[in-house]
Amino acid sequence: MSTSRADSTASVDRTASVDSTAWFDDAFAAAPLMAILRGMGVTRSLELARTAWDLGIDVVEIPLQSAEDHEALAAVVVAGAERGKHVGAGTVLDPATVRAAAAVGAAFTVSPGLDLEVVRASEEAGLASLPGVATATEVQRAHVAGLRWLKAFPASLLGTGWFPAMHGPFPEVRFVATGGMNARNAADVLDAGAAVVAVGGALADPAELDRLSEVISR
Repeated sequence: MSTSRADSTASVDRTASVDSTAWFDDAFAAAPLMAILRGMGVTRSLELARTAWDLGIDVVEIPLQSAEDHEALAAVVVAGAERGKHVGAGTVLDPATVRAAAAVGAAFTVSPGLDLEVVRASEEAGLASLPGVATATEVQRAHVAGLRWLKAFPASLLGTGWFPAMHGPFPEVRFVATGGMNARNAADVLDAGAAVVAVGGALADPAELDRLSEVISR
């Protein structure tokens, strides 16, 4: 796996591979939160991405499950490039979706499960890769492959006890807690050992924004 780092703008040259660990170390340095904008369409995705950026959340994920999602990703990538923000594609299940994400300038991919073919395709295309894990076996496979940032999914079902349990044998791995996360449980999950919490609906609720701000400023 290469140690070069790709830029997040739509015009970047994607020919050089990327080191996912170094990329996410940098991307998540400012705040322990990531935004996931699932199935919200172009206009709403742009609105909530800007809300996230204004709040201090640098990393935004647009899951790809429809043609409209691809349009939303392309639009948010352009908006993010204007502000120097990282925008990635989620629910990436195969190399074809990796190529589609790279074509519009996405900076990273996120998958619900661990598929090393998708990881390799992402990194070779210049996109950092964040695969999902839920078991020690999956964490070990990812660790052996050189990955140190992983998506813990579904985090709300895994529970807070899962994080210290995984950190015992895998102290170098950083987990992004995804699935059922919100402004009310984010702090508890971070305290349990998650490095980052991914939120979505909380960004659409003005009453939750203050709680998210408190999480960022901890």
